[in-house]
Amino acid sequence: MSKSQHFSNPNASASFAALLDQAERTLSEGQIVDGRIIEVRADKIIVDIGFKSEGEIPAGEFIDALGKNTAKVGDVVEVYIEELENKDDVVILSKEKADKLKVWDEISDALEQESVIEGTVRAKVKGGLSVVIRGGVRAFLPGSQVDLRPVQNLDQFVGQTYRFKIIKFNKKRGNIVLSRRALLERERDEQKAETLARLKEGELVEGVVKNVTEYGAFIDLGGVDGLLHITDMSWGRITNPKEVLKVNQSIQVKVLKYDADTEKVSLGLKQITDDPWETAHQRYKPGTVVNGKVVSLKDYGAFVELEEGIEGLIHVSEMSWTKHVKHPSQILKMGDVIEAVVLDIDKESNRISLGMKQLEPNPYDVLREKYPVGSRVKGKVRNIADFGIFIEIEEGIDGLVHISDLSWTQRVRHPSELYNKGDEVEVVVLNIDIEAEKPKISLGIKQLVPDPWSRIPREYTAGAIREGKVLKVLDFGAFVELEEGIDGLVHISELSEDHVEDPREVIKPGDVVKVVIIGIDIDERRISLSIKHAKRAENNAAGGGSYAGSAGATLGDVFGSKLQDALKKPDEE
Repeated sequence: MSKSQHFSNPNASASFAALLDQAERTLSEGQIVDGRIIEVRADKIIVDIGFKSEGEIPAGEFIDALGKNTAKVGDVVEVYIEELENKDDVVILSKEKADKLKVWDEISDALEQESVIEGTVRAKVKGGLSVVIRGGVRAFLPGSQVDLRPVQNLDQFVGQTYRFKIIKFNKKRGNIVLSRRALLERERDEQKAETLARLKEGELVEGVVKNVTEYGAFIDLGGVDGLLHITDMSWGRITNPKEVLKVNQSIQVKVLKYDADTEKVSLGLKQITDDPWETAHQRYKPGTVVNGKVVSLKDYGAFVELEEGIEGLIHVSEMSWTKHVKHPSQILKMGDVIEAVVLDIDKESNRISLGMKQLEPNPYDVLREKYPVGSRVKGKVRNIADFGIFIEIEEGIDGLVHISDLSWTQRVRHPSELYNKGDEVEVVVLNIDIEAEKPKISLGIKQLVPDPWSRIPREYTAGAIREGKVLKVLDFGAFVELEEGIDGLVHISELSEDHVEDPREVIKPGDVVKVVIIGIDIDERRISLSIKHAKRAENNAAGGGSYAGSAGATLGDVFGSKLQDALKKPDEE
């Protein structure tokens, strides 16, 4: 088809002046010129560039992403001259090369002018990301230039469109290196300067949670990070900042402190609202019944949240009148909503003391009426200590039988010699003290029977001869049982007329012997005995003599001698 035929085509709209201007230009290979589409074929596009021959462009260079040919007759396009005349007298043109060369020029200009270029991340490659910028040109974005902080997962950026700065460009090799970080740093610095200019202590500012740690959170205020410490997040209890804040969450905070030299900013969240403790004494007066949630359990008690920022402590001693609470978990668990009574409030130290048992009647208030002094009651041995036994007289109510109140006559080294846990015993109420900080009930077992020492002075007179069984032999003498629960000491000097070095050589436990009462100490509850005087009395009786005279003289000697000191040694056993 001749060129004149194309010009006669009514669809050709190029003005003669424009074509003439085009024709007058000197065309050469490697040049970019304007051309007008004069025919669209299936395999190629015919373009007039004002040369004696038409130019051809492969149709594929006009196919869009949807596979559609975008070439239209009459459109003016920029083309690259690859060959002016080949063997077929055809001019070989390229639209793609013209586009790319134009893009390379734009890229070069962008590098020189440090301007911003837009691109879309297409794929993750070794060391970074592949980005498509203008005209489909591919560039490389190093991993270190993706963000302000190192990024572990680059996949999240694929498919996203961002603004970049060109930091390296080699047109000959076709290498382009981009940086997103450079733009972010510039934006951050601009934001930082603006933020620092308006930061003032006491001001409310908007921020975004950047990072959350165990001790607080870092808030991005706009190029400047401020620390929101865990203690400044809430007037109430917070065990973990992640319970309150999440990364990327927008919040309003108060500037507590700002150091312009170090650019350190301390922030507060709870300070936006009033301190609830300022008016707590008005709402929580002693005697007030309150509701709250158990938020912490300690060995010594439970903390109960009464409102945000206000907690009270229920000490273990205030949980039950009767139960022996060793740990609050025996009664309460985390999250329980309970009722309690305000016992005390300390405004200075922000402390509220609470009680649970005060919601119930005090069982000790009726104990005195129910168990007057001298009354008898049965109970079980709940616990045994060195100093006595605890008897449960009612569910959760114990009384103490002191070791001294176990027996009138027995020498009890440890209560376990007489009783075991779970034993049911009868006791006498000796005293109930409900005025004490912890009510105390004193009980007795020996008081169930009369004190034998009230009759012993009458029944065991000095000089009387009795028979008894040897219970124990010690270095200084032997103890002889005169009746159940009543015994006396035969000092080593009273064992025999002969001198005795070791009592065990002349007497042993279980021997039945006759003894003479030689002394009674009511205050110390001790009876002094003598075997040698008993034998002397027997000998006198066998010889027809009288014991009374000789015994009487002997007793006087005994009481006036150092034997009295020896008779005080039983406690040393």
